[in-house]
Amino acid sequence: MKELKEIRDDEIRVIGESTPPKPQGWKWLLLLLAGLVVGLLVWHFWPVKPQPPVVDPEPGVFEPSKPVVEQPAVKLPLAKAEETGKPFVEMADTVINDIPMRLYLPHQVSLSLHLGAIDRKDPGIIFTAQAADIRADNGGVVGAFVLKGEPKAWGLSKKGYCAIINDTVTVGVADNSPLFEEATETGGYFFRQFPLVDNGKLVENEQKGKSVRRALCVRNGELFTVETFTAESFHDFAQALVDLGVDNAIYLVGANAYGWATDAEGQRHEFGDSNPKTSNKWRNINYLVMRGK
Repeated sequence: MKELKEIRDDEIRVIGESTPPKPQGWKWLLLLLAGLVVGLLVWHFWPVKPQPPVVDPEPGVFEPSKPVVEQPAVKLPLAKAEETGKPFVEMADTVINDIPMRLYLPHQVSLSLHLGAIDRKDPGIIFTAQAADIRADNGGVVGAFVLKGEPKAWGLSKKGYCAIINDTVTVGVADNSPLFEEATETGGYFFRQFPLVDNGKLVENEQKGKSVRRALCVRNGELFTVETFTAESFHDFAQALVDLGVDNAIYLVGANAYGWATDAEGQRHEFGDSNPKTSNKWRNINYLVMRGK
C-alpha cells in the first residue's frame, strides 16, 4: 500500500468535504421577528401628508351637495321701477348651445318663500317653483332656510343663496353670509342652493347625471327664471346660462318639481309633476313665490 505522501503527477488527493453548518430553527425565527418589528416601526413613524377634513354634505332628494369657492353677492331690486300694469309672467323660448329652454320674466311682482304644500287655487300667485331641496335622510330642508324671519333649517353644503329682505333680493355665493342673520332680524327670507353663474362666470358643482334644470337668474338688473325642456348636466346648463348673458344664477329644484307661471291673459302654465300626492308627501316642501305688487 502506498504511503499517503506518495502521489503521482496525474493523481489528486481528497482529504474531506467541508459544508457550512445549517442554522438552527430558532435563529430563523429571530430573524423573522426582527424584520417584522423593523417594518412596523417604519410604517408607524413614516411621515404622512395630512389630508383635508372630509365634509359630509347634506343628502338631497334631487341632487347631492358639494362645496364651492366663496364668491361675492349681487343685490338688485325685485322689479324695475318703470314697469306698470298688472302683474304677469312673460314667457320666451330660446335655444342656447342646442339646449331648448324657456325664460320666465316676471313683471310687477314681489318675492317670498313658502313652506309646505302650495295652494294651487291661489289666484294671487303669479309664479312659483320649488326653491330648496329636501333632505333624503330626515325630510328636512337642505341648507339654511328662513321663513318670515324664522330659521327653519341650517346648513352650508350649498354655497349659493337667495336673500329677500325689505323687498330687495340678493343672489350670491358665500359660506357664512350675514344676510341669514339679517333675514332673521327683519322678518325676511333666505334659502340656499347650488350656485351656477357668478359675475358672468360658470361655477362648477361636480354633480353627476342629467335632469330638467331650473335656475333663478339675474341679467342686467333683471330677475327671471329659466327652465330647460331637455335633461341636461349641471355643467352644460350653467354654460348655457353664461352664453345667455346671465350675470348671476343659483339653482332651483329641477326634474319633476311642480310649479306654474301666469301669463298676461291670466292663463296658468304648469310645469313638473302636477299630481298633488307627489309633492304633498314632503312635509318641508318649499317654494319660491312671486305675487303681484
